[in-house]
Order: sequence, then C-alpha cells, then structure tokens
Amino acid sequence: MKTPEELIERLKAGERRAVARLITWAEREDERAAEVFKREAHSLGRAHIMGVTGAPGSGKSTLTNALTARLRAQGKRVGVVAVDPTSPFTGGAILGDRVRMNELATDPGVFIRSMGTRGHLGGLSRATSMALRALDLAGCEVVFVETVGVGQSEVEVMHICHTTLMVMVPGLGDDIQAIKAGVMEVGDVFVVNQADRDGARRTAREINAMLDLSHSAWRPPVTLASALKREGLDELWEALESHRAYMQGERGFQRRVESAERELLSLAQEQLTRHLKEGLLTHTNGAELSTLAHLVARHELDPYSALERLLGTPS
Repeated sequence: MKTPEELIERLKAGERRAVARLITWAEREDERAAEVFKREAHSLGRAHIMGVTGAPGSGKSTLTNALTARLRAQGKRVGVVAVDPTSPFTGGAILGDRVRMNELATDPGVFIRSMGTRGHLGGLSRATSMALRALDLAGCEVVFVETVGVGQSEVEVMHICHTTLMVMVPGLGDDIQAIKAGVMEVGDVFVVNQADRDGARRTAREINAMLDLSHSAWRPPVTLASALKREGLDELWEALESHRAYMQGERGFQRRVESAERELLSLAQEQLTRHLKEGLLTHTNGAELSTLAHLVARHELDPYSALERLLGTPS
C-alpha cells in the first residue's frame, strides 16, 4: 500500500492493515494521508464519535471495553482510539489502554489504536482527528476516544467528539469542587463508575446538584454503573443515545462547525510554524537561533529582544 489509490481500495474492502497504515501516515504527516481524505471526503460523517474522559483510575478503559463488547453483541463495528501520555524524554507512550483491552483486540469488528499525546495539551495528539476519520472511512459506526485523564486540559476532547462521557467514581468528596470548573462543563453524560462501592449514590447526587446550576439547553443525565460487573450499561447507553438524538439537530451541526474552525486554525498554525522554522534555518543555518538562545540563557538578552532580532523586526 504505497499509493492513496491502493489504500482506499483496500480500506473499502475492510482490511485492518489499511486502517493502520492510514493512521500511521497521518501521525507522520505524510501527504498521502491528506490525499486519501481529500478523495473520500464525501464518505465521512457516518461514525458517532464518543469521548470518554475523567480522572486517572476512574475506570475509563474498563468502561470503554464493556461498552464496546455490548455494541459488538449487536453486530456494530467499533473503533477505539486510546490516547496515552507520551514521555517527554523518549517520545514513547505507555500504551496501557491497548493492554487492558486485549480481549477485544482479536475481534475483526473492533479496531483499537493507541496514540501518544506527543506533548499536545488536552491529552489529544495532533493526529487524533485524522485517526477518527480513518476509522469512519473503515465503516466504524461508533468510535470511542479515551483520553489521558489530566484534569482541566481534558476540555479539548469536547471539540472533536459528538458526545462526551465524563466518568466519575465514588468517594471524591471535596475533590469534586476542585475539578468542577472547566471539566464539569465538558460532560454531555455523566456516569459514576464502580457503583457497587459505598458513596456512589451520594456522589451522583452531588454531581446532579452541580449540574442543576447549569443554564445550558442540554441537561446532562447522571447514571450509575459498574464496568467490571457489567451492570448499569443499559441505562448508560440509553443516556448516551438520548444525547446522540439531541445532537441530530441544529446544536449538533453548530458543534461540528466550531470543531472544524478549531481544526482549520490548528492546521494553519502548524503550517505557519513549520514554514517559519524552515525559513529561519535556511537563511541562518540555525547559527543565529543558537547564538540568541545562548544570550537569553546567560541573561544577557531578554526573549523579546531576541525575537525581534530573529525576525528582523524593529525594537
């Protein structure tokens, strides 16, 4: 699969390797990935993208696994993009979510891809949106995006997903107050996982009390579930489906417009940054950048003056 034409043909034939290759091209910023999406733009938009977010240890992976198994029992094709934290030193990712979903890894109707954040805020890698498009083209009816779980930067997940599931656990107590700003607004549906633990219903009541203060048109439902015991999944899925139906209207279209605007700005920013870096290195061979960096590091020059010199702008 060396050409976009060949990959598209194999992708439509349902080959898993074609999906993996397309995502790899996207991660490497290979021009062939963009060519595939240009040619197949008319085939996109059939998958429902569900974000699964929440604090580390809340059971996001187990819950995603349980929901995926439920969908497979109904014969639906499912994609899972598990975004793992990337090491700032080696650039490698732990890929722990793929390990936890091993029981589904051999199912031909499930495609699981672990991706590193590569240092991007919000727990989402730059190539995640392209990975979602690839799974959409591959015929996945539902695609889960499980995020790293890093607090308020999780709001980024809302911008690329149609429905965002916020996973909570009992016993948070005052911690709910600490995380509610910014994060509590992300969830379209809330679930208190590990519902067999003490305090689960109290946690649900506390979340409901906070959501009662919201004035948005959509009131997020709060459900109880136990992913390990596969309990409460019917009620949870009913809540997720109710939001999906809600998003079929004007509000859903407006969210897609906002998402497209952010993606276009992000792509423009990346391209401008790349051109700027290439231009600076071409004209100075990196020597001027290195010299200015040394001056700033020795506190002999401030970063703003260094930038003016680098760009050739007047002081």
